Amino acid sequence: MSREAEKKKLPVAKLAVGAVVLLALAVLLLRGFDVRGAVEQGMAVIRAQGPVVFFAAFALLPAIGVPASVFTLTVAPVFGERLGLPAVVLLAMAAIMVNVMLTYVLARRALRPVLEKLLTRFGYRLPQLAPEDITDFAIIVRVTPGSPFVVQNYLLGIAGVPFGKNLLVAFLVQLFYTPAFVLFGDAVLHGKGRMAMLAAGLFVVAVVATHWARKHYAKKKRSE
Repeated sequence: MSREAEKKKLPVAKLAVGAVVLLALAVLLLRGFDVRGAVEQGMAVIRAQGPVVFFAAFALLPAIGVPASVFTLTVAPVFGERLGLPAVVLLAMAAIMVNVMLTYVLARRALRPVLEKLLTRFGYRLPQLAPEDITDFAIIVRVTPGSPFVVQNYLLGIAGVPFGKNLLVAFLVQLFYTPAFVLFGDAVLHGKGRMAMLAAGLFVVAVVATHWARKHYAKKKRSE
């Protein structure tokens, strides 16, 4: 099978997995499954482990593909009352940055041969960046919609984006997205309308900013 055919199959596989998940949820709901009760039980289990275990998992597990949104959406409902929302947002940002640093080191050293083989396996080539293109590349990767956080981290690491620049771009992007996810998770579970509006506003700002950044850098490349 050619690489092009394999790449075309990837979106189909993702759609199939998504359809199966949605179908399973629909079946559970039709059978009267208590989704809210299950969520609350899960929250209680997480709460019982304590914030140290939670934030350690937050900093480490996205490096192996666990979505960061699993943590950002649950951290405020679980620990918001105990730690306070400002502290929760700051700790979430700190965990995200630790994960960015961890995955960068892994991509540059321990996992580099494996990651390069995976890129080749799926028909991609390691980008060769000129020094003047590094910042543009880092921003485009971070603001591209639908790009998983773990993929962004490893791609920027193996592409040779300098550590400080990678960390700065990630911080500026997450400065909008992480608080939005944290506040949204708390608002949804507790029915806080004003907080939901604030989270929605942060999402809008983040989306507009990322759209502007992608458009700006695409226009810049066309003019070169």
